[in-house]
Amino acid sequence: MIRITRKYRFSASHRLHAAALADEQNRELYGKCDNPYGHGHNYEIAVSARGPLDPRSGRILDPALLDRLVEAHVLRPFDHRNLNEEIPEFRNSVPTTENLAAEIFRRLETHWKSAFPGNGPSLEKVSIAETPRNIFEVWQIHGQA
Repeated sequence: MIRITRKYRFSASHRLHAAALADEQNRELYGKCDNPYGHGHNYEIAVSARGPLDPRSGRILDPALLDRLVEAHVLRPFDHRNLNEEIPEFRNSVPTTENLAAEIFRRLETHWKSAFPGNGPSLEKVSIAETPRNIFEVWQIHGQA
């Protein structure tokens, strides 16, 4: 098995605020990230796939196909967006970076076979860096994300 990882970047804003909690509880839980006007990040994501080497091409996947998949289902929908307001999946959940990582993985996994049909490579992991110190990962374990 071989693993390939490609990196991508996008910018987005969010506010960490749980509707089920009182304002004081949100301030205590999320601190400055509960700013009513939100705040932004320059996110860096890394998408990892694994699979067997294709003897004809010498690769496990065509990077251009992965780029198109990520562009269509991650970059275009999220770049320069307010996650709370513009992404339906976050209208009723807190757009933490943990939840963002899980949503990106879900979107890629949902559309993976359309880009890589048959017994091609499998999506292994999505890593997202919110800041140089805060990095979150979602990965495939025994067929479960």
